[in-house]
Amino acid sequence: MSNTLKFIDMVAREAQAVAHEKLSFIGTVDKQYDDSFAQKGAKIGSALRVRKPNQYTRTQGSRVMDVQDQDEATQTITLATQDHVDMRFNSAELTLDTDSPDDVARFSKRYIQPAMSVLASGIEGDFLAYATKATANTAGTAGTAINSLVAPGAARAKMNQALAPKGERYIQMDSVTMGGLVNGVAAYFNPSNAISSQYREGLVARTSMADYYENERIWSMTTGDDAAGAIDESTATNFVQGATTLHVDALGTKLYVGQVFTIAGIYDCHPETKAAYPHLKQFVLSATPTIGTNEADLTFTPAIYTTGAKKNVSTATGADITWTYTAQDGAVVTFLGATGSTYMQPLMYHKDAFQFVSADLPLMDDAHKCSRKVQDGLSLRCWIASDIRNDELLMRIDILYGFAALRPEWACRMIGSAAA
Repeated sequence: MSNTLKFIDMVAREAQAVAHEKLSFIGTVDKQYDDSFAQKGAKIGSALRVRKPNQYTRTQGSRVMDVQDQDEATQTITLATQDHVDMRFNSAELTLDTDSPDDVARFSKRYIQPAMSVLASGIEGDFLAYATKATANTAGTAGTAINSLVAPGAARAKMNQALAPKGERYIQMDSVTMGGLVNGVAAYFNPSNAISSQYREGLVARTSMADYYENERIWSMTTGDDAAGAIDESTATNFVQGATTLHVDALGTKLYVGQVFTIAGIYDCHPETKAAYPHLKQFVLSATPTIGTNEADLTFTPAIYTTGAKKNVSTATGADITWTYTAQDGAVVTFLGATGSTYMQPLMYHKDAFQFVSADLPLMDDAHKCSRKVQDGLSLRCWIASDIRNDELLMRIDILYGFAALRPEWACRMIGSAAA
């Protein structure tokens, strides 16, 4: 093996090791590696289609069949982003022995670790913000600090109500919130032999609820300048099954993507039995609305289904909601949190709530200077080229990826005190 190939393989291997350690959020979600691109490589815009489970209704008290059509939903995950970190070295900086563990460790600490930390942190922050904004379920009380297990317990309950599997649950929480929580319930955060020897940066403790990770990339929700509005509809256009838009008036002048709201009279329900839960269904703005004369079209998730196998809302008694503009006109829309405030949003989730997909980038013509490494669903490419004029070696480490929230109902935010 040539020295060049040894060097590039060493860099790719060390880069994977650093990424694996740094990605506390991405490392705990559903990571998928598409090996169909292994021969010729993928490109930006390549897409994967992922199927979601079918949903059915139960026939009660009858021997007569009520045959249901298959309605299998799919979602596309696009490999939309290619991120990379770029470096240059002179000849003196590259006088290392790739067979020497000490030399490799020094080189990694000096160059690879800082570079990969920046790359990993940026990707993780983007994904964590996306995942949190895709999550409507929120537990806790705005204005009340998270210093007990009340908010995590309520988040766990909402995930249970959404039928999220009991294992492989995690919490990402900023250090300030984590500090208040640990101080309030210190007994639950003592070091334990139950913590796996498989190290991942940020792991604080494990409880019966979830694994707690400290993460400074937690997304914060900013609220607009009005706490409530009212549905203002005069046509049936938006009142369909799968509705994701409603026209609302009596608003202020600002609302932001990621804000959570409820609608008076529209309750959450059990995904299978369709029995009503005692709390209103929570929705989240999926786009920042354009407000004119205090009214706007609000685009949100999850979509509203008032009947059938996909039914996800009900009246307080479990009956089907009368989903017409005449029935819903004037219903109060209430936004979570005080106006003009910012709230950190710790996130509890099951591993399969969110998906991170990477694929192999192509190996270029000078393949002896290009290497790919795949570990735990992450594919990294390291590529070097020489600059003879300046006696330098140029190097880049790339990743092609996409992400999605296929089951955001299997996650729940937490809200506490507003930022000072």
